[in-house]
Amino acid sequence: MRLYDSHSHLDAPEFDADRAAVLARAETAGVDRQLLPAVTFAAWPGLKAACALRPGLKAAYGLHPLFLAEHRPGHLEALPDWIEREKPAAVGECGLDFFVEGLDAEAQRFYFVRQLEIARDFGLPVVLHARRAVDTVIAAIQRVGGLRGVVHSWSGSAEQAARLWRLGFSLGVGGPVTFERAARLRRTVATMPIEHLLLETDSPDQPDALRRGQRNEPAFLVEVVREVARLRGVDEATVAEATTRNAEALFGA
Repeated sequence: MRLYDSHSHLDAPEFDADRAAVLARAETAGVDRQLLPAVTFAAWPGLKAACALRPGLKAAYGLHPLFLAEHRPGHLEALPDWIEREKPAAVGECGLDFFVEGLDAEAQRFYFVRQLEIARDFGLPVVLHARRAVDTVIAAIQRVGGLRGVVHSWSGSAEQAARLWRLGFSLGVGGPVTFERAARLRRTVATMPIEHLLLETDSPDQPDALRRGQRNEPAFLVEVVREVARLRGVDEATVAEATTRNAEALFGA
């Protein structure tokens, strides 16, 4: 199987000691392409360097809401220049997080909406974080208009999912789908239109049920494929082919 990890933080410090080995294990598992979304302006150069390690690694540059304290308006001003020069596959990871206490909602919206506008202006997809904020994220997508992308680590309702599909967005699904307690997510994955499904690991976070509490890595995407195939009652190759095709259509081959 050829697999596309649509959300991997391979540039994270958790991989500094063995990044080459992690990549080798991913390739052995069939994960020959990965989308690496940024989280802070300071991390953009390191992400660029990580993407240079293999041809199948693609960058997305953006500002993650959980790192709000590190963001400055000047970072938004720098983003178009980075896009012009580096030609990334997407803008992100950006979005809203209303789960973590102490994050200024208005400041989050400021950085989020501007990144949506930049993505629209460059014709790039967006990689979205939407925790306890799906309706607000959808409203922003509709207001800005002309957007496409993926809401990663999907945990919303079936109705919210359908609204995103109508807007041309996909859902990113990873390790959480392997947990039996994730009943709503598993129902969505079992019945959703497969053309809107992307698979991800969110490495080094969100490991599958077999590796609870351990560092996640792209090679483990095969467990997500296995569980999605079981939930949908199809073979793994069908899921791998469809989701890889979806990722290629959004981020490039």
